[in-house]
Amino acid sequence: MNAKDKLFEVKSTLNINGNLVSLDEPQVMGILNITPDSFYADSRVNQDTAILKRAEEMVEEGAFVLDVGGYSTRPGAEDISAEEELKRVTQAIALIRSKFSEVLISVDTFRSSVAKAAVDSGANIINDVSGGNLDPDMFKTMAQLKVPYVLMHMRGTPQTMKDLNQYDNLLVDIGKELAEKCNQLKSLGVADIIIDPGFGFAKSIAQNYELLQNLGYFIRLGFPLLAGLSRKSMIYKTLNIEAAEALNGTTALNMVALQQGASILRVHDVKEANETIKLFKALNA
Repeated sequence: MNAKDKLFEVKSTLNINGNLVSLDEPQVMGILNITPDSFYADSRVNQDTAILKRAEEMVEEGAFVLDVGGYSTRPGAEDISAEEELKRVTQAIALIRSKFSEVLISVDTFRSSVAKAAVDSGANIINDVSGGNLDPDMFKTMAQLKVPYVLMHMRGTPQTMKDLNQYDNLLVDIGKELAEKCNQLKSLGVADIIIDPGFGFAKSIAQNYELLQNLGYFIRLGFPLLAGLSRKSMIYKTLNIEAAEALNGTTALNMVALQQGASILRVHDVKEANETIKLFKALNA
């Protein structure tokens, strides 16, 4: 049975620039990494022509939103300055907007200064891998910006998170930490929240699979769920392959996420994710 049962009422729309955007059917967020060191090499785009080509491919393949990232958050990633991240992100937004005026753009950042500059430059959504942990001004900034906010669960920083995966009860502990942040955001007037449990962030491979098997647990928070499983180590390490070979595994786990109630799939491969959604809808017709 689909995890979106009648026990919990889940917000199914996002207010984007005054327009209500429906999540009644699952959608795809395409990953656009403007970084030189993201864990999946084929997702890295740095030149203007490469950025536009990748954006065009994802739009044509049916991406609901493009998620632009200027800071690699893979485990052990090199830290970069806010100025460098901001430059990468705002240039990419301007470039995408020059050709795709209507496409939704999300920016993957944990810095409030980058979030503000991104929205001022034309971004529609902020995707914060730190869930507000790494910038005390992020929640207040989101209240001012009035755009949807992806609240992801993580502990520590991208440099330290792999050592912070001790939980008394994985689901309960993560649920409590996310619920506290939802309450903080709501008290500030942030209404459009998307929950991401943070696969691979301060979780072991075994914990990631427990999390996926019980993703529907987080429906009780009352907000749409985002699943970011694409080509992650929980797939390629389990299969003893490389990230470049992990598309088939990603597709398999994306179907599980949909069955557990995910509203958004964050992926490198938009066409395949949309095919998965199409088959999921046929199964539940």
